[in-house]
Parts: sequence; C-alpha cells; structure tokens
Amino acid sequence: MANAVPKHIGIIMDGNGRWAQKKHLPRVMGHRQGARTLDKLLNDAKGLGVEHITVYAFSTENWKRAEEEVSGIMGILREYINKYFREYANSDFRVDSVGDLSALSEDLQADIARLKDVSKDRTGIHLTIAMNYGSRDEIKRAVQKIACEVKEGKLDIPDITEELISEHLDSAGTPDPELIIRTSGELRTSNFLLWQSAYSEYYITDKLWPDFTIEDLKDAISVYQSRDRRFGGRNEVVK
Repeated sequence: MANAVPKHIGIIMDGNGRWAQKKHLPRVMGHRQGARTLDKLLNDAKGLGVEHITVYAFSTENWKRAEEEVSGIMGILREYINKYFREYANSDFRVDSVGDLSALSEDLQADIARLKDVSKDRTGIHLTIAMNYGSRDEIKRAVQKIACEVKEGKLDIPDITEELISEHLDSAGTPDPELIIRTSGELRTSNFLLWQSAYSEYYITDKLWPDFTIEDLKDAISVYQSRDRRFGGRNEVVK
C-alpha cells in the first residue's frame, strides 16, 4: 500500500563502540549513549503509526568481546529495566524479548521476566529486545521443539508448515518486520531475524547508532514508502 507506515521495524543498533572511540571514550560509554538514543527514539516515535520495534541489543556472538565491555552492556540493561520501573510505570510501552536468556545471570533473567509481565497488557509501542540472540540459534531451538513434538506424537511431519515454524520461534505472535534499519554503514544481516526478514526492506545509514534521531527514522520510513513491495510477484500498472 502506497505511503503505508511499516507496522514493525527491526533495528541493528551498530556503531556504539566506534562512536566512543571517535570521542576517545571507553567503548561502554558508546553503549550507554546508545541506550539513551533508543530511549529518546521510542518516545519521539509515538504517533508515527509504528506498532512494533525490535532492537538488536546483544548477539550470541557478542560474548567474544572483552569482559569489561560485556559486563558494561549487562549493567546498562539493568539500568534500563530499573529506569522503566521508575519512569514508565504508567506508560503504555510493552516490553518483550527474543533470544536465549538462560545464559544471563539469574537476577537479570528475573528482572526481564518481571518487566515483560508488568507490561504485557499495554497497548503502546511493542519494544522487543534481542538479547543473547542469534537467528540461527533461534531457528535451531524452534526445530528442536518441533522435533520433540513429532517424537511425542503431537505432530506429523506433514504438519510442519512455514506457519508452524513461525509459531515456534521466539518472535511468535509478532508480525514480521517490513523494514530493517542498520546503522554505521555495514552491509550485512549479522544473524538478525533471518526467518522473519525474508521480505523486509533494508535501510542502511552511515550514521552511528548514538547519533541516530527521529528525523533519521522518518527518513528511513520515507525510503520504505518509496519502494515497490512485490513479494516475488509483480505490481501491474493499470493504464
């Protein structure tokens, strides 16, 4: 539909470390500024018509980074959750997560579970945080769950459809993203929502994530609206 606003936007928030390095700051300061950027963007995005935003906060590969940086990211996540309870207790944001949270500390898992439960009935922007997330890992875990159901006689092999696979992913119940934004100019998917993004439009910007603004989001939406989304078919021009 022409000029339609994407209901679901995925964001690969890249460039926090480079932003910090350019300012001769520790990398963790870039992640802290990146969290502020997300916070402001969510508030500024109200009223645009976007219903779901999924952000790539920490990948399954990010554990390879320096211990100080990983610890800093986890600390920022804790701060973000506490900020939500302090400042957004009466807001309409709904917060969710995708990824294997079992690798996180028990207290952080409990905080995330509490946040999801408290906000589950809210009707504003649905923010999903991809934490310890990798799309291949997500698909692997979905296949394992389906295999168990087949083994237990709950499913027959012909029952395995694309819809069934989607229902076993972490993102079950959330529509696929129409638009995925990647900051910092990198041209790769980085194992983010591979199944869900089969027909997503990609928007790449050289802006580093901490510098991303609501105007940049509006530009991305404008570019999305200018594209011809055919889903493998062809949109015939009526003469």
